[in-house]
Amino acid sequence: MTKSARLWSFTALFVFAAGLLCFNAFAQPAETGARSGVILTLDGAVTPPAAQYLEREIMAASEAGKEIVIIEIDTPGGLMTSMKTIIKAILASETPVATYVSPQGARSASAGLYIMYSAHVSAMAPATNTGAATPVEIGGTPSDESPFDENDPGIEKAPEKTDNPQPAEGGAEAEDTQDAETRARAAAREADRDVAQEDNEALAEDADSAPISSNDALRAKAINDAVAYIRALAEERGRNADWAESAVRDAVSVTANEALRLNVVDIVAADLDDLLKQMHGRTVTTAAGEVTLNTENVQLERAEATLVERILSFIADPNVAVILMSLATTGIIIEMWNPGSIFPGAVGLVCLILGFYSFQVLPFNWLGLALMGAGALFMLVEAYTPTFGLIGLVGLLLFGFGLFVVFPEGFKVSAAVIGAILAIAGGFLALVLFAVVGSRSHGPLIGAEAIRKREGVVDDWNGGEGWVVVEGERWRARSDKPLSKGDRVRVVEVDGLVLVVKQAKAGGLLGSLQPKEA
Repeated sequence: MTKSARLWSFTALFVFAAGLLCFNAFAQPAETGARSGVILTLDGAVTPPAAQYLEREIMAASEAGKEIVIIEIDTPGGLMTSMKTIIKAILASETPVATYVSPQGARSASAGLYIMYSAHVSAMAPATNTGAATPVEIGGTPSDESPFDENDPGIEKAPEKTDNPQPAEGGAEAEDTQDAETRARAAAREADRDVAQEDNEALAEDADSAPISSNDALRAKAINDAVAYIRALAEERGRNADWAESAVRDAVSVTANEALRLNVVDIVAADLDDLLKQMHGRTVTTAAGEVTLNTENVQLERAEATLVERILSFIADPNVAVILMSLATTGIIIEMWNPGSIFPGAVGLVCLILGFYSFQVLPFNWLGLALMGAGALFMLVEAYTPTFGLIGLVGLLLFGFGLFVVFPEGFKVSAAVIGAILAIAGGFLALVLFAVVGSRSHGPLIGAEAIRKREGVVDDWNGGEGWVVVEGERWRARSDKPLSKGDRVRVVEVDGLVLVVKQAKAGGLLGSLQPKEA
């Protein structure tokens, strides 16, 4: 082999080896990217910030071609619009999305159930629960009575049929020997009864279909829409649609094991590793078509919400919402009590704006909000027109009861938070009461009555009269006993612009230490 041939051979071998290395370098990241997954978290109410975070990360995972997206859920529910934003992102994702109610003790109620039903794989940890998906309107809770219950139409029920009609006159023997005409009349009467009963049932159905009230009509509309929505999700994912409807209409809930038995969820997994193991090999249908999950040894990474989203989600918590409203009330009351202090009023205004945002994204009861407002007003009245704590106490109780009922079940404010708020508000009222009592217990602050019984020091004295200094003011004074400069005196009486004084008693063992100069 010539030198030129050997050179070309080495060159070709080098190019081939470099090509293999480049192929391996480019193929490895692609394989790694295809074998990675994302973990998202829905912890708390389903609010716009939470929906924005989940939608963004689901779409990003879909575009990146991730193997799986897992949403860890622990939620009492939330806004219908935010829930639908999340569901639309799941349905449009080309990457399979799994929901996992975790950790143990967590729940996925109301809006969380809809999100679970929309997922390609739905799983729960042991000792968790789901359900209670009845829609709750913002600004109030629905009545306990269902708009679908039968109303009493006031129609008499048809008499029940009897298998033994009255025999014809003449007793049992006559019944045995009755002719065809008598039997025909009995049959005609029986037919008349059937027709009457059918007519009454038709009237009852018409009465049941009579128009219902506007509130019940709105609630019925919301429930029917929610039922249709969750049934559509159940049919899309092959889950139990009948139970889902009962969760909406009757607010039923089930544990993890019951949910698995009822085909509400697909998997009950102890942890994420168990979940990945059980999901492996399942075939699901995404927006891109059928996908077989390959979750064995998949690398999971957590995608966190942005700082702004975390702050807004933190604010949209029932406990934080009532704390903000309490701070707003306290700050505004202090500002009105001491105009010009600025700082309490500014803090109160900021807390009020943030509190309004919290109430915008949380289902609340107008009654509770009105009671909180009335309680704050009564406490303000106590600060301006003191009633020795009576009106303030009533306001405190109203405010506390409003905190208890302002949010529906599932969003209840913690008893510890309510107790802390009432204790702080009670302390504020106690300070007001103490200030009022103190202002009424001391004597006059101006005029002759104010200077009587005050002590002073002799500044200049000659015989029975001279000058004294009392409370920093120099007064002409007289006394029935001789005094000398530096003596301490007490004001006995005020005679026009002249003080009648007498020598003050010595201050015990420390009297000799009193200053002798004015």
